[in-house]
Amino acid sequence: MTANVAMWRDRMPAAFGATPVQRAIRAAGWALFLAWLAGALWWFGFTPQRLWNGLSGLATIVRLMIPPSPGELWVEILKGMAESVAMAFLGTVMAALVAVPLGFLGARNIVTNVLLRFSLRRLLDGFRGVDQLIWALAYVRAVGLGPLAGVLAIFTADIAVLAKLYAEAIENAERKQAEGVVAAGGGRLAAIRFGVLPQVAPVMLAQALYFFESNTRSAAILGVVGAGGIGLQIAERIRVRHWDEVAFIIILMIVTVAIIDAISGRIRRRLIGARA
Repeated sequence: MTANVAMWRDRMPAAFGATPVQRAIRAAGWALFLAWLAGALWWFGFTPQRLWNGLSGLATIVRLMIPPSPGELWVEILKGMAESVAMAFLGTVMAALVAVPLGFLGARNIVTNVLLRFSLRRLLDGFRGVDQLIWALAYVRAVGLGPLAGVLAIFTADIAVLAKLYAEAIENAERKQAEGVVAAGGGRLAAIRFGVLPQVAPVMLAQALYFFESNTRSAAILGVVGAGGIGLQIAERIRVRHWDEVAFIIILMIVTVAIIDAISGRIRRRLIGARA
């Protein structure tokens, strides 16, 4: 029995636990991780006293938020919320429309020119590397304060991401439908139009709806830097310490996003169900 165990230990050492060398490597890895974590916390000035003071200040702000109040300028708050939703909708729609042809150009089963496809994908990677907030700051400088800068920031930031998602959906499309269109006498454009697009259109619309929901939340942040929307209302009330009105705006944002999420979720399920 002992001989059999020794034989299997020699043949399959991993089944009998880690070797001393592996345990030493793991211990060294954990030591390096803990050293890095401690160094990062020290670099950022993380101390229990500072954390406690921050939590105490946060608790004070929460107490000042209760009860929430719309204040005297509640009409302006509603206008700001409507502006944020409109910004998210316009930016997402424009980005989705532009991303469709870019997605086809970036799909390897549509564009066989490796140089063209590679160049386009690297360009989209560069756009994805710039955060939406950075685009908002740039457009505020370019076109001035207001919702136009927010719409352009959402539009620019979403094009690259949607184009990548669309390209991946197109690459996963079934080839038989496109081949059937070609066998029936259709050209390449007809194969794309009737063989590929009907397969990926529900996925594209579902992704655009999800981005609209996400951009509604993002639009609130863009307003803080002057790109219009409800974020501007939040920034103004935080500046004058009207925390009860800030709480009302936060609740309004949560309700709005929840409604959009419920509606877009039902539409996405219908689209995917129709595709299935």
